[in-house]
Amino acid sequence: MEGSGGERMLAGLLAASHLMPLEALPREANEYATATGLGRVRIYLADLQHTVLRLMTGSGPDAAANPDGGAAELHIDTTLAGRAYQFGQIVPATADADGQHWWVPLLDGTERLGVLHIVAAAHDERIGEDMTALASLLALIIVSKRDHSDSYARLVRTAPMAVAAEMQWSLTAPRTYADGRVVVSAVMEPAYDISGDAFDYATAGQVVHLSVFDAMGHDTAAGLTANLAMAACRNARRQGADLVEITEIIEKVLHDQFSDGSYATGVLADLDTVTGVLSWVNRGHLPPVLIRGGRWTTRLRCPPAHPMGTRLGLEAAVCREQLEPGDRIVLYTDGITEARRAGTEFGLDRFIDFLIRHHADGLPVPETLRRLTRAVVEHHDGHLQDDATVLLCEWLGPTPADRRAAAETGLTLRPSLRLPEPPP
Repeated sequence: MEGSGGERMLAGLLAASHLMPLEALPREANEYATATGLGRVRIYLADLQHTVLRLMTGSGPDAAANPDGGAAELHIDTTLAGRAYQFGQIVPATADADGQHWWVPLLDGTERLGVLHIVAAAHDERIGEDMTALASLLALIIVSKRDHSDSYARLVRTAPMAVAAEMQWSLTAPRTYADGRVVVSAVMEPAYDISGDAFDYATAGQVVHLSVFDAMGHDTAAGLTANLAMAACRNARRQGADLVEITEIIEKVLHDQFSDGSYATGVLADLDTVTGVLSWVNRGHLPPVLIRGGRWTTRLRCPPAHPMGTRLGLEAAVCREQLEPGDRIVLYTDGITEARRAGTEFGLDRFIDFLIRHHADGLPVPETLRRLTRAVVEHHDGHLQDDATVLLCEWLGPTPADRRAAAETGLTLRPSLRLPEPPP
């Protein structure tokens, strides 16, 4: 970014953010943006289900609280603002006496928060850089303050939330993560009534951990079971337990805590991002799905042990699969495939076909999952009877630094193992 105006904007806004309540961000963003020659800036945040973009005014989501007349709510599927959000690209809008209007994606890494509506008097490369830099800083500020802001929670909700869902979303990791080695994205529905499902991911050196849990029932008790399983998983993982040990610890925690036989199924996996080896344990859950080359799929088989909490005595086994760069691993719960319309399930084949077709369209992983959940909910006539969760991880391959380190240490990166070609 060139020019002192942009530098003053970022430095001033960053300094002000340390003691700034989230409600003040729209006003402060406008004040500091004027230092660069930018005009009016509006902040729109996506709702929990990624259906609409809602104006952040500092006074609530209603249009009456907006002094400059900007739309209070914009639909993601039918507007230019929504297009910028879906594809993560700057989209030009109309031009008028105030200048050129732009829609700028609001991204924290690869997590999509919303969009900015920016009016710029000029139209040059510097303005584009300033808009992008402003969006990046605003995203960081929002992420740093949203977890303790009821104003943020009210803005991004379009319906009342059940207590179990409140607990679930408070403990859940951000729904999108990327770091150059992997892209991880997840969705949970019904967003305002989720209870028995949970997902988690984390990084530790070259390993990325993935897990999905499905607790018995669909009520607050199921939410307690799922969250206790996830917390026990994190606790054991952070103390260095391996995959089998983690599932055994979860089993003990659930068994010790609940006297009514509450249990959870799950898949826990570790992906070595240098070698591409995926290791996983199945505890009575649906097997992971591997998508390769954007065309072929296979279900990754592994002898399942009993659900965690049941103490049935089946031995848990670690299974392994060699991935290729670009492979996608999909963990999911049965609410995705068993969603019904007139007795017809959405089904595994339709589920995987949807992922493949939208991958072929070049959509980002988070956008593919956003559209998937809309399709599943619509298949169930707008109301799911069971929790439905998908966690998708794409391995991008070893980084150049990984390859250099391997060459220096004499490590041989394992060759890829290809799926058999389909019959003609």
